[in-house]
Amino acid sequence: MSIQVINLEHIYSKGSPFEYKALTNINLTTIKGEFVGLIGHTGSGKSTLIQHFNGLLKPTSGTILYDGIDIFANKKKSLKDLRRKVGLVFQYPEYQLFEETVAKDVAYGPGNLGYDQEKIESLVRESIELVGLDYDEIAEKSPFELSGGQMRRVAIAGVLAMEPEVLILDEPTAGLDPRGRDEILGQIKNLHKKRKMTVILVSHSMEDIGRLVDKIIVMAKGEIVVYDTPAKVFSQVKKLEAIGLAVPEVTYLLHRLKETYPEIRDDIYTMEEAVVEIERVVFKGGQHVH
Repeated sequence: MSIQVINLEHIYSKGSPFEYKALTNINLTTIKGEFVGLIGHTGSGKSTLIQHFNGLLKPTSGTILYDGIDIFANKKKSLKDLRRKVGLVFQYPEYQLFEETVAKDVAYGPGNLGYDQEKIESLVRESIELVGLDYDEIAEKSPFELSGGQMRRVAIAGVLAMEPEVLILDEPTAGLDPRGRDEILGQIKNLHKKRKMTVILVSHSMEDIGRLVDKIIVMAKGEIVVYDTPAKVFSQVKKLEAIGLAVPEVTYLLHRLKETYPEIRDDIYTMEEAVVEIERVVFKGGQHVH
């Protein structure tokens, strides 16, 4: 299902001495099944924007449509239904874990939706396994016995158990070690592939965004600066640098190599593609050229 944002503006504490405009003239449309990255510095408006997607924040002006319907048209009914369809995982979601076992924690959301016990148990098992954890091994453990990366996956499973059509993740790898980070991103990629759901990933890592997503939203000072494919976004090096962002390191490397090897492509942004291109041009398929 698509999310459409039309002329969105959000002002915090409007009319008070603390008034602050967080979003200005936001227009965008996501397509069902897309994997979208959202990047920008702290304070650029990323978190404010995603909280409008499931109605946690109401626009100061503008409209949010979900599958063509204004999410605030029938507030009580539409928002309850919307928050089941649009799952939002905040930063450090493990802080929201509270039940005595992993299974009970993951069951909390679908239980609130009124599902029968058989369906809840099925969803809990499926969701735990979808995030790459062994249900039989951890279901009866306390979530607080798990590693940081495992706790985060349990928190994500709790959102998945509500069967969302859209999954939004706000910096899901924040604070994790490299192994935990790679595990979480791998599971998010697998989820997108298996569930065919729309995924919106907020991240500071250009490398992670570049290798995972179909489209990238770049934000600065409460506005969308670019919204396009990774190749087209990362080709705009000067525009990104002007707002304090950068392209993936491997793209900078290829730009430097182009000074010596004019035939090399410099529109590559993943390590895998870069290795193939460097072998093709610099090493000529294995033969180093002096």
